[in-house]
Amino acid sequence: MAAPRRVLIVNPTSGRGRAQRLDLVGHCRARGIETVIRQAGDDISELARTAVARGAEVLGMAGGDGSQAAVAAVAAEYNVPFVCVPAGTRNHFALDVGLDRKDVIGALDAFLDGTERRIDLARVNDRVFVNNTSMGLYGRIVQSREYRDAKLRAVIEELPDLVGPVAERFDLRFIGPDGREHADAALLLVSNNPYLFDPLPGSGTRGAMDGGTLGVVCLTNGPPWQGVQEWATPAFRVESDKAVEVGLDGEATVMDPPLVFASLPSALRIRVPRT
Repeated sequence: MAAPRRVLIVNPTSGRGRAQRLDLVGHCRARGIETVIRQAGDDISELARTAVARGAEVLGMAGGDGSQAAVAAVAAEYNVPFVCVPAGTRNHFALDVGLDRKDVIGALDAFLDGTERRIDLARVNDRVFVNNTSMGLYGRIVQSREYRDAKLRAVIEELPDLVGPVAERFDLRFIGPDGREHADAALLLVSNNPYLFDPLPGSGTRGAMDGGTLGVVCLTNGPPWQGVQEWATPAFRVESDKAVEVGLDGEATVMDPPLVFASLPSALRIRVPRT
């Protein structure tokens, strides 16, 4: 019986050229894994669709979280097993599916002798995400050098000192866990499964990736400050009178309202190395 056709899409610019520094293509060649190198201007989703159309039976992505989401969406659509290779900068998704983010080459073992399980994806309008979508101030804060590597909880705790009466108001309207409508928010983050804000070292930032729910974190504008609200829900909707700036798995984009979020339970067949 012929070996399944294994294809890895590689984003050579992710992680400041991490794939090239590690000779990822050479390691793939030695393992019988085909590689597709993304060129400037290429649509990653279209590269993934082409790979499936040409017979890929296992599909992987070497890049950051935004690239992972694009290829994972195609893999889920065609019910093809997906392999995450953490060649990006922070690789949050890789951590939460149980990978060693420092072992890029070791992640290739999932193509050859991996274990498979189903995990959730999430969607906002027509875009799939694997980690989170941020709106309001948080999406801007995490782009700064000072906060880039800070834990989410630490960032949230600093927000009352960073937002005041003269701060920009974000037009983000939604229904809270109490059933009441909120008119605006300084911070609004929707995640694919809820985050654990104080996880054990090495355990990932989400307790599970198969709970079939979204996690919502909200800090409404003030004062007085009411504190951070966190809740889980299978669906969520954000209204606004203007286009909304969002951070989608760490990538900046603008989306037309309403923003309709949904969990996609067990949508993705993910493979990880046995070790």
